Order: sequence, then structure tokens, then C-alpha cells
Amino acid sequence: MARQKLLLPYNFKSHDVKALEFVKQTFIPIQDLEVTLFHVYTTVPEIEATGQSVMGKLKTNLGYLNRRIMELESALTDVKKQLVAQGISETRLHSIFKPRKQGVAAEIVALAQKENYDFIVLNHKPGRATRFFTGSVFSRVVTALKDTTVCIVS
Repeated sequence: MARQKLLLPYNFKSHDVKALEFVKQTFIPIQDLEVTLFHVYTTVPEIEATGQSVMGKLKTNLGYLNRRIMELESALTDVKKQLVAQGISETRLHSIFKPRKQGVAAEIVALAQKENYDFIVLNHKPGRATRFFTGSVFSRVVTALKDTTVCIVS
């Protein structure tokens, strides 16, 4: 039997922790399962500027954002270590940390279609009236994918 593949988009929110716990409890015991942690981030623009100009001050603030991206990458590695500690083999565990080129939902759908994931575990945060108008990541992913099992953790 071919190895099954699970995609877990992870954005470091409390609802993502719930989704991670669900994966630990439900999927880790399955021996022929590959798990991929997935995070996309918004890139920080490069700015050339002199020290005292307004652009120089902006560049300093952008340095903070670059450090934050590095912290998130390290945090994703920590999540990977948690899964290894729970018993999943490192050979069955992958992580993707990449700059975002399109919307988060579109990134998830593109990866799921390209790599033929069998399962996607998403979180759903109920509420917020703005999601009624803009749509949420989970609803966009669910409506865009076919032949993929999507588990929603709320």
C-alpha cells in the first residue's frame, strides 16, 4: 500500500495548537502516513536607505520583521520536534516554510494538488462577521479541493 500523506497548515495560533493535538491523537499511530507541516509568510521588502532618513528608520523596523520570520521558522522546527517526541519517525515528517506568493488558501490548495495529499487538517475559528464577506481559509480550501479528505478542527 502506498504511503498516505497529511498536510497540516500551521500559523502559530491557539486553534493551530488544537489541530496539532488532533493530528497527534488521531494520525500519529498510523505507520504509513507522512505528515507535512506547512507555513507561508509574507516577505519583507528590501529597502536601501541612509541611517537618519525616514527610510533608514523604516529599514530598522523591517529588521524586526525579518527577525520575527526567523523566530517563526525556529518555532516550526520546535513543532516538528514535538511530533517526533510523540513517536512519528523523522523520515515521515516534513516541514515547508516558504514565502507567500498568493493567498494562504491558494497556497494550501496549490500544494495539496501538486503533492496529492490524502488528508488536510485545518482549524476553524468561529465568529468574526468580516469572514462572512471575505471568506475564510478553510472554506476556500474545502470548496477548491476534490478527492481530498479535509478535517476541520474548531
